[in-house]
Amino acid sequence: MSDKKIRVVHYINQFYAGIGGEEKADVPPSEQEGVVGPGLALKTALGNEAEVVATVICGDSYFNENLEEASKTVVEMIKKHNPDVVVAGPAFNAGRYGVACGAVAKAVLDQLGIPVVSGMFPENPGVDMYRKYAYIVETGNSAASMRQAIPQIAKLVIKLGKGEPMGTAAEEGYMERGVRKNIFVEKRGSMRAVEMLVAKLNDQPFITEYPMPSFDRVQPGKAIADVSKAKIALVTSGGIVPKGNPDRIESSSASKFGKYDIAGVSDLTADTYETAHGGYDPTYANTDADRVLPVDVLREMEAEGKIGELHRYYYATVGNGTSVANAAKFAKEIAAQLVADGVDAVILTST
Repeated sequence: MSDKKIRVVHYINQFYAGIGGEEKADVPPSEQEGVVGPGLALKTALGNEAEVVATVICGDSYFNENLEEASKTVVEMIKKHNPDVVVAGPAFNAGRYGVACGAVAKAVLDQLGIPVVSGMFPENPGVDMYRKYAYIVETGNSAASMRQAIPQIAKLVIKLGKGEPMGTAAEEGYMERGVRKNIFVEKRGSMRAVEMLVAKLNDQPFITEYPMPSFDRVQPGKAIADVSKAKIALVTSGGIVPKGNPDRIESSSASKFGKYDIAGVSDLTADTYETAHGGYDPTYANTDADRVLPVDVLREMEAEGKIGELHRYYYATVGNGTSVANAAKFAKEIAAQLVADGVDAVILTST
């Protein structure tokens, strides 16, 4: 590549653009010349080798709720600035922002063939959904890690902008993309496997060539001796909320959950309840929310003495794209309240 500066277009959400927080998450795509918000730090890190020629901005809610239209508009805005590399985020652990950054990366790579660099917390749902479409730098949980993330993002931007071959994730400092490449090594696989096994048996360091996923182990709860005397609560990730979604639970990448009183309620009608979930066809849930949250059946069981009682509150959130960290946080808060209310068992429903 010549001495000409690498051209970079930066994609950010409404918060980092200084437009506003959740109340402004519905703003449609727009663009500005030069740097905006965290683009200033990116500009500094890029030095004289690259320049941020434009910034494209879109509200997280608008993007996720209008995915096809928003992607098309954002890509058109990016294309006209003729970038060599696109930077999306960093999004840290903001779920909807991460998903938007990933969707932008996929659209840019598919339609324009331009490499994209982003930054996210490993548990951001955008990582698993879009890791193969972008070079994603691992960040901390919040924007407090911006100072560490930006230099690494800039390093990848410069390398990609110069057209230099990209090394492995470990060598270059990005999260594994799930993209396999054939390489030639001196020792065959069986020999390398035996060497790793011997190292492991001798408590010596080794690096696996095929890391396995790690899953939490959940200890099963104790069996209920007599369900007919138990207080049962309902919790759902299917997004069932009172009509109008009073807590404004997001349709994707939820940042909150709701607690709702169903004392005296025996049927979730279309006039009183709906789903806030954006990851499935809501038609049947909106027609009869009992299909997702079976209040009607549990009321019948309560009347027949098959359960002791149905707890007067149920808890709801949206599982669509919600980060593991947020889900775990919700679970701890909800569980503490259920225990304090003397609930014996929970029926957890999904979609």
